[in-house]
Amino acid sequence: MSAIHRLSETIEARKGADPESSWTSKLLARGPEKCAEKFGEEAVEAIIEAVKGDSERLASEAADVLYHLLVMCAARDVTLKDIELELARREGTSGIAEKAARGQ
Repeated sequence: MSAIHRLSETIEARKGADPESSWTSKLLARGPEKCAEKFGEEAVEAIIEAVKGDSERLASEAADVLYHLLVMCAARDVTLKDIELELARREGTSGIAEKAARGQ
């Protein structure tokens, strides 16, 4: 099992836990909006590191982004499996064609 799958399982397991027992539980208890806000903060930090060109810091911030993305999704009952199914659905379709199909 990959690290991202283990992380996803841990996040799911923390959904009903005491908010004082883990950061994940605390974030989830604060609601989807707070989870989304935290994801946005982490995404900005990753962008800053990408612009700076520091690969090690970018990898660290990217890990934070992935974690907070999964927490945000879990707060709205979207699982890693749901995301994987959507990626599989899009596989083999160009980004341009996929975006056109969504009317964007």
